Formats: sequence, C-alpha cells, structure tokens
Amino acid sequence: MRDKHGSSPKNELPDNFASLEQFWEFWDSHSSADYEDLMEPVEVEIDLKSSKVYLALARDLLSKARTQARKQGVSTETLINLWLQEKLTTLA
Repeated sequence: MRDKHGSSPKNELPDNFASLEQFWEFWDSHSSADYEDLMEPVEVEIDLKSSKVYLALARDLLSKARTQARKQGVSTETLINLWLQEKLTTLA
C-alpha cells in the first residue's frame, strides 16, 4: 500500500485483520502517525449541547441502583436517567 506521495510506510497496513486480537496487536506495536499519509480527512459534528450534572446521592440508594443496573446489564448512570425520565413522564 502506498501513500499519496508514492512511498510506503514502515510496515504495510493490512487490508483486513483476521481477528480483533490481530488488530490490537498491530496497533499496539505501530503508530498511526506512520500511516498519516494514507488517511483521508473527515468531517465530524459534535453536539456540545449535552452536558452532565453531578448530584449527591445517598450511599444506600447508589448501592441499590448499582445492583439493579448490573442485573439489567446497563450502566448505573443509564439506569438512573431512565428511572428519572419515567418518573417525570408520569408526573407531567
């Protein structure tokens, strides 16, 4: 594989990786800076409107929420947000 200037990077970048482990091993031992000339620019949109607010929560409530979150396979933050959303919807 050649870059825009016709030269090859230190090691050829594989077209495909047989597994995630092979992908990880490759990038653990290589720098993306060596392949910069092979990269194409992309446009990215970022929503800066979302933000986080931190609130005090009683330890026992947090412990119970963590237990429930694990049972449901979601993060504690996601579970608490869902609960608040459900409660506020019923109050509206």
